[in-house]
Amino acid sequence: MERSFSGILCELRRAKGLSQRKAAGDLHISQALLSHYENGAREPGLRFVCLACDYYGVSADYLLGRTDSADGFAGETREKLRALAVRLRELADSVSE
Repeated sequence: MERSFSGILCELRRAKGLSQRKAAGDLHISQALLSHYENGAREPGLRFVCLACDYYGVSADYLLGRTDSADGFAGETREKLRALAVRLRELADSVSE
């Protein structure tokens, strides 16, 4: 089953143990508007999507249901980035020795 923006938004809030009131306040919107977004009655603009991504620490692709990976990277890309990070740490360590 395809995941929807509204469902993912609600899941993220609940996973952090936040009330709608708290999350809405942090996101600078009303609790009623957040409720509309979470139940699919309204669709947000790009500004809110960006705020929500930053707030929950996820990529827009994840929030929009385009990937199952919260960081937005596919498995192969993630592994390449990890290997690059390890190599950069090794280089940094060798320079500081």
